[in-house]
Amino acid sequence: MSLATRNGTGPVDAPVVPPRVVRQRRMRPGLLGLAVLLIALGGLGAAFAVTSVRATGSYLAIARPVEVGRTIGADDLVTVQVAGGQGLAPVPVGRRDDVVGKRAKVALVPGTLLTMDQLTDEPLLGPGQQQLALGLEPSQVPARKLHPGDKVLLVSTPAGNDDRPATGVTRFEATVIDTTTTENDDEVVVYVALAVRDVPAVAALVAQDRIAVALTEAA
Repeated sequence: MSLATRNGTGPVDAPVVPPRVVRQRRMRPGLLGLAVLLIALGGLGAAFAVTSVRATGSYLAIARPVEVGRTIGADDLVTVQVAGGQGLAPVPVGRRDDVVGKRAKVALVPGTLLTMDQLTDEPLLGPGQQQLALGLEPSQVPARKLHPGDKVLLVSTPAGNDDRPATGVTRFEATVIDTTTTENDDEVVVYVALAVRDVPAVAALVAQDRIAVALTEAA
């Protein structure tokens, strides 16, 4: 028996595997829109943050209670850092000098921002009233301190050289607008509002030093 063999046979090449084609994933339109929306919202948020920081400033706020009609002093104010918003008109700290010396048109509450609409240069007079100043000795003031809005009664007194019993005493109702003291603290000036018809009579009594003040109702 003979065995047949093959001689000179070269190496056999391995079969070639065709390349695998990877399909590119397509983004759904809904996800694409959501991504765009998130990017836009992020930009708006950043812009709002920058705007808020730029709008932050120093403003004047009320440090302690201020009654209607009282003159604003430096001790009544405090500086706060706030972000200005639309519709707000707080007074910048740089206008402090414009505020000090003005009167409060409304009662001012501690911790609230101050606006110029709450202040006035004019005396707080009602219809048919005029302002009159009374120069009093400290002992003639009916309270340790009179406040704007206090109700007082102005009473006529006899002349200094008249020993006769007081008759025909005249009384006038008035409202305190403001008070101040002279440089030497020897006189208290009380500004009152009273009816126009009473001004001439009260002014004459003041000139004659024939007026007394009684407190009838505290503000």
